[in-house]
Amino acid sequence: MKNDISIVLSGEAGQGIRTVELLIIRALKNSGYNIFSTTELMSRVRGGNNTTEIRVSNKSIQSFVDKIDILIVLSRNAIYRIENRLSENTIIIGENTFIEDKYKDGQYKIKDIPLSSLAKEVGGLIYSNVIIFGLLSGIFNINLNLIKEYISEQFSAKGVNITENNINAVIKGYDYGKNLKLAIQVEKNEEIKKQIILSGTESVAIGALAGGCNFISAYPMSPSTGVIQFLAKHSEEFGVVVEQAEDEISAINMIQGAWYAGARAMTTTSGGGFALMQEGISNAAMVESPIVIHLAQRPAPSTGLPTKTEQADLNLALYTGHGEFPRIIFAPGNVEDGIFLTQKAFNLADKYQIPVIVLTDQFFIDSYQSIKPIDFSMFKPKNYFIKTDKDYIRYKITEDGISPRGVPMYGKGYVRFDSHEHDEGGFITEDPEIREKMVDKRLRKMESISKESIDAEIIGSKNYKTLIVGWGSTYGVIKEAVEVLKDDDIAFVYFKQVYPLPNNTQKILEKAKNRIIVENNATSQFGQLIKSQTGLEFNKHILKYNGMPFSLEEIIEKLKEKK
Repeated sequence: MKNDISIVLSGEAGQGIRTVELLIIRALKNSGYNIFSTTELMSRVRGGNNTTEIRVSNKSIQSFVDKIDILIVLSRNAIYRIENRLSENTIIIGENTFIEDKYKDGQYKIKDIPLSSLAKEVGGLIYSNVIIFGLLSGIFNINLNLIKEYISEQFSAKGVNITENNINAVIKGYDYGKNLKLAIQVEKNEEIKKQIILSGTESVAIGALAGGCNFISAYPMSPSTGVIQFLAKHSEEFGVVVEQAEDEISAINMIQGAWYAGARAMTTTSGGGFALMQEGISNAAMVESPIVIHLAQRPAPSTGLPTKTEQADLNLALYTGHGEFPRIIFAPGNVEDGIFLTQKAFNLADKYQIPVIVLTDQFFIDSYQSIKPIDFSMFKPKNYFIKTDKDYIRYKITEDGISPRGVPMYGKGYVRFDSHEHDEGGFITEDPEIREKMVDKRLRKMESISKESIDAEIIGSKNYKTLIVGWGSTYGVIKEAVEVLKDDDIAFVYFKQVYPLPNNTQKILEKAKNRIIVENNATSQFGQLIKSQTGLEFNKHILKYNGMPFSLEEIIEKLKEKK
């Protein structure tokens, strides 16, 4: 096993797989390994079967792979759902009673570990996950003192006895891992030790803080909930008011009130919650209130697959709200862009007084990767509201459509707004001529917004004949596939802004003789948007909508079919 190893932990919800993941990816990174991890969950509080994939590599990686080099079995019935990903080279590690007889016929390498008895020796089955952490640490020859330090940090709040039991558990697992003598040959890099590990959730939350967010209101809905949880955890440190609303309608209205008062606010939700917000979004468009919404996609309609992934809410974000009004939609594909785009969403929402949507998905949100430290000095929150005078006019008609925005008690002016159509002063009107002028004023913002669009990024050959189009969370897998193929005729164009389309879209796409689009949905929603805006067709659509992200292997296979 050399330079790129895929480890999969498979067990039941409630067994602490996430704890193992967070401990081992930190230990691996601090030992100089590139890491990437992602989870695949069933919608269960307890039971079912969950898996976590941890990739360890000698290069930067951000994609899911089908192959399993090491499978850690933590419960019965932990293999059947991933059986098709096993190969003759897969090493299955687990308690003998957890591994069904059909996998013991010699086609796989089986390593028995008496997990239950080892856990009981140190205090009970609750210590099983820490033993597995020790096992993996031993396999990768991670410094044992470093491992003990992590355990002490993790469990010190639970008392000396619990901490000592966990240290004993990790040592038992470590010894077993070392004794397995697996041939791990992944090159280390000292520079990686200086990197940080972030999830997609953390990147959006940190980006919000970088954008000056000081108010968040949301109703819990997977997979978006982690953003408000992160901001709640750090609310005192960064001065953020956190409100768990009674529903999504309240949440969207609360953040409008916060912006009206001069705060910088956001909400976070998933598709079903976003649907409830539509009237509020439309209201924000009419009163020209800035709002920032994080929309974390999951498979629908209705409850759908609440713990799986999909990119099927682009049209929902694009066409939500009654009436015609401008908006911006960002779709980060890596955690650096999660930070950058979310902070930018606040400045653009403030500047243009519009809804800005940060569109992610479960795969992006629940994945972890190591990145170079971020220089936050480059992020400057900018307030665009003005100090009003006594003659202040809230909806003054301007050449670029942007009226001066005041906030109550900052100046001498009266800050009026209404959800009905209104004149420049904010007074209700049904005058046809004024109506047209106000609609035109609001829509004129799009010209200025388009000038600030973030260019699509070309990765790979600049002399491409085949161009692969991807957006959002497909970034990592397409990028890695292009790197593996090493074909001078192929390039990848990554869209991190999906609406309005970047200014370089037409030029980039027209250059290609063969255009392929990759999307985690059934109808190629972004492909339809590009066609409607540019008139350009795609030669091939690579689509997936079974709740799982694209794997590196399947993208490579599909791209090889291009000829």
